[in-house]
Amino acid sequence: IGYELVKQLALKGFKVILASRDPKRGHESAQKLKESDLDVSFVVMDVEDQESIRQAAITVNERYGRLDVLINNAGVYLDEYEKLLTMDPSMLEKTMRTNFFGVYHVIYSFIPLMKKQGYGRIINVSSELGAMREMSVQGTGAYKLSKLALNGLTQLVAAEIKGDIKINAVCPGWVSSDMGGPSAPRTPKQAAESILWLATIGPEGPNGGFFRDGKPIGW
Repeated sequence: IGYELVKQLALKGFKVILASRDPKRGHESAQKLKESDLDVSFVVMDVEDQESIRQAAITVNERYGRLDVLINNAGVYLDEYEKLLTMDPSMLEKTMRTNFFGVYHVIYSFIPLMKKQGYGRIINVSSELGAMREMSVQGTGAYKLSKLALNGLTQLVAAEIKGDIKINAVCPGWVSSDMGGPSAPRTPKQAAESILWLATIGPEGPNGGFFRDGKPIGW
């Protein structure tokens, strides 16, 4: 999904910064898109490493001096069919570190760039499994809790930010990807389209919402 998001943003005329914790894969992906005459650069960022996030924010500030759109797409899904009270606690900790704390630290480090210009659009790629109603169904506990917390973070940040800065969460659906597997019904392109409309909403657009395919869904 991340690669498709970068590609579609670049096709819309954005200067896109592709972030990856793997320098080799990141450079290769950015280079592949550049060969299609798309304006894509690369920065190393590991969302599990606060210093890596901080350095990435410094690099973006030095290189561009601004950031208009931030998409938090990194995520892990480690606990298929696992029960919360019988899984290894490290599975929950790693899931929260990536899916929740990673997003928190990325927002914390990059939002000053948006505050500086009084404009920004933040998109948190979440899941309907993070809705409160899903907590009464057992299984996938670590992933569900991480997305529940991410949805809460989305609303809390929306309540705090000033100016024309908007943050929203979006569920891309079940997508054919490394996480979703080959049998998933949605393509990365469809997922990207369902996410990217939030990148260009105007000042009257939603803030602190949760969406799927452009429509609000329950928390």
